[in-house]
Amino acid sequence: MEQMKEKKIILPFLKWAGGKRWLVTTYSSLFPTTFGRYIEPFLGSGSVYFHLAPARALLADTNRDLIDTYRAIKCNWGKISKLIRTHHNNHTHQYYYKVRASLPRTIYGRAARFIYLNRTCWNGLYRVNLNGEFNVPVGTKKNVILSTDDFESVANILKGADLYDDDFEKIIGRARNGDFVFVDPPYTVKHNYNGFVKYNENLFSWDDQKRLRNAIIRAKSRGALVMITNANHRSIHELYKGVGKFRVLTRPSILAANANFRGESQELIITCW
Repeated sequence: MEQMKEKKIILPFLKWAGGKRWLVTTYSSLFPTTFGRYIEPFLGSGSVYFHLAPARALLADTNRDLIDTYRAIKCNWGKISKLIRTHHNNHTHQYYYKVRASLPRTIYGRAARFIYLNRTCWNGLYRVNLNGEFNVPVGTKKNVILSTDDFESVANILKGADLYDDDFEKIIGRARNGDFVFVDPPYTVKHNYNGFVKYNENLFSWDDQKRLRNAIIRAKSRGALVMITNANHRSIHELYKGVGKFRVLTRPSILAANANFRGESQELIITCW
């Protein structure tokens, strides 16, 4: 079992809709302090993963471009850093759209492109069209290189992680006694498609929510520790009734383009241990 202790703080290098920086910043006491392997089937920017910095991890997402970016950093972070600096030096409105339309041949070029677009597109949003092409317009941010960048430390922690672009059910199915599974799915609720859905290439349906619930119940029966984040909605409460302990948390909401529509919202945290 891994005992959490003082480790170097590693911040996520991506901005991600629905990211959990607010959770690790304000509610870090909710996470277990001792566990075996860390498992995360909806990785995104990996806020919880980097916060806990576990020695062993299984990380996954169905977004292959995202997972390939982690793979590239793990394999050769120095090459990624150099390519990002090139993007930084060349960044203009016109250059952004040139890079957005490109498809680099190497995994390193694609990873650097992914990070560059994430940092310079509108609000760090990831969205693709029906052809799977990234189509978010350029944003207002100018800096491609951030003061918080530490790709070497990211690569070092990723040495202990297995990375997969695969379905969540298969990933959760690998959880065993003592593993900690952090589950942060798209927030689809029954009879109501909320805002997060339109930012996903493939709809995370209500049937997926039920399939996820069942996978979590099976993992719990094998002795895994599971934490789920989800919409604080009646249908989610009903779906997970009896599965774990409910707690409603308040978080800032900043995805709206107009600052007047930003504020606070609530999320449901379900712990199963």
